[in-house]
Amino acid sequence: MSWLKKSKEGLKTPQRKRELPDGLWTKCEECGEILYHKELERNLWTCTKCSYHFRISARTYLKILLDEGSFIERFSEVVSTDPLKWRDTKRYSDRLKRAREETGLSEAIIMGEGAIDGRPLVIGVMDFAFLGGSMASAAGERIARGILLALEKRHPLVLLSSSGGARMFEGILSLMQMAKTSAALQRLGEQGLPFISLLTDPTTGGVTASFAMLGDVIMAEPRALIGFAGPRVIAETIRQPLPDGFQRSEFLLEHGQLDLIVERGQLRDTLRRLLAFFADQTTSG
Repeated sequence: MSWLKKSKEGLKTPQRKRELPDGLWTKCEECGEILYHKELERNLWTCTKCSYHFRISARTYLKILLDEGSFIERFSEVVSTDPLKWRDTKRYSDRLKRAREETGLSEAIIMGEGAIDGRPLVIGVMDFAFLGGSMASAAGERIARGILLALEKRHPLVLLSSSGGARMFEGILSLMQMAKTSAALQRLGEQGLPFISLLTDPTTGGVTASFAMLGDVIMAEPRALIGFAGPRVIAETIRQPLPDGFQRSEFLLEHGQLDLIVERGQLRDTLRRLLAFFADQTTSG
């Protein structure tokens, strides 16, 4: 009985310590499969069993989508302050500081220039890890400036959304970004320059209600949550059960609100073909 130890609770079998390095395995949030971290990374952060798409950072998307070394960040000097001196359980200024430290980003969207298969474009990628990818005055200003840059250079625009909506800590100043970005996109359309909108999980609130749904082509990753208000709020408002898969990208595609659903591994090639198509249309026009 030497393999048993006494304790106040009685006899217990000692547990053998698992000697696995931290970060070696990741559990799929959808199917529960235990995934080898390096294999998951090679598979572009999608589950090898059920194809669940993990949330990834803005910089990771840039690496996946763009030609190596082609990205030039723009407008990084545009950052949010604390115009309302907002404070609830924490100061907004403290939230901003922590988000910047944890993500290495200065705002919830990275804007810049890049290329896909040698074709130049202006691209913006939101990062949900930065205060829920919320659209504040600085994020809206970066997007607006990116649209103006696309106009100036006659480049197509790609915006990747991952957001909980407008940033409440800036009140009406954040809501104004919906109108500002939409008006700027109108100018882009008048000049015949394409705008491709890519929606990832989640894309909700004021982002969905503005630029995210105004693309010439609107595409999404599989099973992405896309909507304005949350399903619970809608169900309580209309007092009816919601259909299965409501507000997921497959539901939106079926009801005509999306053009394409594209798995992450096919995003770059799909964008390449779309950019080539629009370039041919511009030339022939």
